[in-house]
Amino acid sequence: MTGTGTAAWPRCAHVDGGERCRGRRVDPYPACLAHLDGADRAAHLAVLRPGADLDHRGTPFTQDLLDELLAPLRDPGTGRARVGRADFDEVRFSGEAEVRDVEFDDHCSFTSAVFDSVLHFCEVRTGGDLRLGRARVAGDVWLEDTQVSGDAWFMEARFDGTLRFCVDEVGRSAAFRGMTCANAYFEGVDFERGADFEDLRVTGRASFEGAEFRNGSACFDGADVGGDMPFDGAHFDANATFEGATIGGDLSFLNATAKADVRFRRTVFRRTAVIGPLVCPGTVDFSDAVFENAVTLEVAAKEVRCVRTRWASTAALRLRHADVDLTDAVPAFPVSVVGRPRRFESPEGEAIAEPGLDREQVGVVSVKGVDAAYLMLADVDLTRCLFVEAVHLDQLRLEGRCRLAGPPGGPRWTPRRTLAEEHHWRATRYRGWTGTPGADHDPDVLAPVYRQLRKALEDGRNEPGAADFYYGEMEMRRHGASASRGERTLLWLYWALSGYGLRAGRALIWLLLAMTATVFAMMLWGLPKADPDPVSEGMADGRRITLTTKKPTPVDPDGPYARRLSGERFEKSLRVVANSVIFRASGQDLTTTGTYVEMTARLVEPGLLALAVLAVRSRVKR
Repeated sequence: MTGTGTAAWPRCAHVDGGERCRGRRVDPYPACLAHLDGADRAAHLAVLRPGADLDHRGTPFTQDLLDELLAPLRDPGTGRARVGRADFDEVRFSGEAEVRDVEFDDHCSFTSAVFDSVLHFCEVRTGGDLRLGRARVAGDVWLEDTQVSGDAWFMEARFDGTLRFCVDEVGRSAAFRGMTCANAYFEGVDFERGADFEDLRVTGRASFEGAEFRNGSACFDGADVGGDMPFDGAHFDANATFEGATIGGDLSFLNATAKADVRFRRTVFRRTAVIGPLVCPGTVDFSDAVFENAVTLEVAAKEVRCVRTRWASTAALRLRHADVDLTDAVPAFPVSVVGRPRRFESPEGEAIAEPGLDREQVGVVSVKGVDAAYLMLADVDLTRCLFVEAVHLDQLRLEGRCRLAGPPGGPRWTPRRTLAEEHHWRATRYRGWTGTPGADHDPDVLAPVYRQLRKALEDGRNEPGAADFYYGEMEMRRHGASASRGERTLLWLYWALSGYGLRAGRALIWLLLAMTATVFAMMLWGLPKADPDPVSEGMADGRRITLTTKKPTPVDPDGPYARRLSGERFEKSLRVVANSVIFRASGQDLTTTGTYVEMTARLVEPGLLALAVLAVRSRVKR
């Protein structure tokens, strides 16, 4: 860091080119370590002992000067230097800088330091903090076999090369907020109190394989990573957040474990092709995220939120256990949500553990506001799914085993597949239905939803499934306020007689009742007292005889009703009724009452039979 402002320490008296050195003077000398003459420097170094504090803020350094400074601090037996408190803020380092075999008893600070080449920490131990906040390094930064007992602060540091943060452990907080580098490797680091990578800028790859985020969250909000960001084998004790981040490559979570939520709200995925497999016992939130490239999401979680998520290319969501919320999602290309029946596997073929997750089937809880023309749902639970406000539901694809809610048990309700919104509406009027406060919609709103879903299943050649949605549509029309009284009456009759042409049992029961009533009507009033015999009358005129045959009008039966209910009359009545069902005349002589009964039967009973046949066909047609 350069500047002409007054430093917050006693400054070196050395002037070069009209500019005074910013280095801290070494008491009791007037100059900094770099500008002490040979005798004064030797005298200063001679009094240093292992564990001494160092304060050389703003001092220009070279590797030779650093080695000379650390030499008197090294233990003769181990060769390791031991430093107390080390302040190197705003130092300017020329050439490569290597800090090797050093133990800092207190914090070590290089805040706003400038390195014009590589910075290398090797086998360094700090008893306090390690601070490189706002440091500038023109090359790579390596922290190899290093342990930080206190805080690691790299806020707003800028490294033109690669950061290899090969630190065994960070004992307290780790802050890399606003840090910039070409590549970053935090592999195997144990962050004891979580880590803050907010606004991190990495033009290439940022690897966190095997990292441990304990007792605190892992924050990547606003980060911008141009390449891949693998978290294979990582562990998260608390939330991991990527809100507002921009990720250019793949996100891999193979064998990673998370104990809380993972949030990608407002995250932009530029060239991300794969996210996962991610196992999370809490919520994985992609709300307001943007996927600019074709992507595959593999997630096992309690909940997956994709509220207002935008897919600018195709996407495949392969999920396990989760409740999925797609409210107001914007798919511009085909998006599939598939419930995966088996666990995700490692490259070695081993099933990945899913602690805390035991839901049998993935459930989609809402597609409200979604353009369903680009949506495909397969092997998911739709018993709680909200469909109202979705558009192009007639183009929604339902494949595999997609389960919907049924009505309450008992003889009152016909078994069928229903929408959650119908449950909400009926729950305010009947017992046994599942309700949600304030979520009930008018039947006139639900009828078009059923109609569009029916068409979607018909286009998919699923006639039995479409029949249930047709039943739901007719139910909503029957209960809706927009239909006229006459229309509702017709719908009520259609429902009562045959369940809208979908309940064969109901139609057959009515047919059986109608036939039974017709048989009894024939036995009691329809069949004549006796079958009249034809009578021939004629006249003889010479050689020619003229005969006229007449059939007497059938005589109405008389006598007690019990006598009319004979086996012979039953057989004749049954024959009349059986023929009437198939539009055939029986040929049986009938009374006037019987003739009208037969006419009515030939009108009603074939219709009931046709409704029963139609209902059977709707259940077996493919």
